Amino acid sequence: MKELELKYGCNPNQKPSRIYMEGDRDLPIQVLCGKPGYINFLDAFNGWQLVRELKEATGLPAAASFKHVSPAGAAVGLPLDDTLRKIYWVDDMGDLSPLACAYARARGADRMSSFGDFISLSDVCDADTARIIKREVSDGVIAPGYEPEALEILKSKKNGNYNVIQIDPDYRPAPVEHKQVFGITFEQGRNELAINRELLSNVVTENKEIPDSAKIDLMISLITLKYTQSNSVCYVKGGQAIGIGAGQQSRVHCTRLAGQKADNWFLRQAPQVLGLQFVDGIKRADRDNAIDVYIGEEYMDVLADGRWEKIFKVKPPVFTREEKRAWLDQMQDVALGSDAFFPFGDNIDRAYKSGVKYIAEPGGSVRDDNVIETCNRYGMAMAFTGIRLFHH
Repeated sequence: MKELELKYGCNPNQKPSRIYMEGDRDLPIQVLCGKPGYINFLDAFNGWQLVRELKEATGLPAAASFKHVSPAGAAVGLPLDDTLRKIYWVDDMGDLSPLACAYARARGADRMSSFGDFISLSDVCDADTARIIKREVSDGVIAPGYEPEALEILKSKKNGNYNVIQIDPDYRPAPVEHKQVFGITFEQGRNELAINRELLSNVVTENKEIPDSAKIDLMISLITLKYTQSNSVCYVKGGQAIGIGAGQQSRVHCTRLAGQKADNWFLRQAPQVLGLQFVDGIKRADRDNAIDVYIGEEYMDVLADGRWEKIFKVKPPVFTREEKRAWLDQMQDVALGSDAFFPFGDNIDRAYKSGVKYIAEPGGSVRDDNVIETCNRYGMAMAFTGIRLFHH
């Protein structure tokens, strides 16, 4: 199959629409269920590249949760502790496979952004992973294969209309890529730069110690950034992205946005949040929205009389700003990657508030000295990678 016609492009008025291969090559995918759309395929192909590179770099199964051509989450298949199992809503599912753990992490880190995601899996989808996907609101999944039981589970989703794509893991694109904007064709060499530990060898701060676990987190950050709309930064802890700031014109706004997401991930683990008692039958999305509001500055939107009764069995106390700051001060050893250099030390100041200790960025700013000095003030270890990772 050399081409696949689509219903429409990014929007319903953009017709005709298709994906196709030029020359004699066939499309490297099979649609096993559903009718994926234009944006679905953009997310699927970007996500597949991301998880394939995560697997190559770490040797662990990987998963990504994509929304609008940027990852909402990305992770490798490390085991989940009891707290993570609870905040990712998989504590009722028993032991999970490494691939299922990877997707639980990718989906669960930023549940607001990953709602209605397109999923990418580095390995053959197993039944554990399919069961997690089955219970979440999602547009589709791409993987190199599916176990028979997993495929049956996925085909039952959305009344048989869930998008399931199988990709040839041996497919490699041409070394030069093209895109059109305003009828004008752009050409560039593909970004085939391998992200590995060697990129982290030039540590420019007084603190030179980056343990292997932090190097894995930094590689996850950089690979995630490679497929995130720029400008972008990515906070990672324990084998998963916990905050991704994508597509901001100012880098410090990326750092703030991603830092707020990382903070929310950690706040959801606080006793005040774990102890929330939701009314019976509340939908998963309504529960996630309520948590997001409760830990934010607009908490009275869910705590006001006449509102909390529809969400909680017992009215929760206000999670005060002081209590939240005290809890966040316990977050440590977070890794942070940036797709281009930090131009000012204010990015480091903000990162420190979210527990960042390890940083990887290209370097090359005229203010590198100021950025290094700020890292030294906080005892951070920062590596200059020498490579930029813009993605558009």
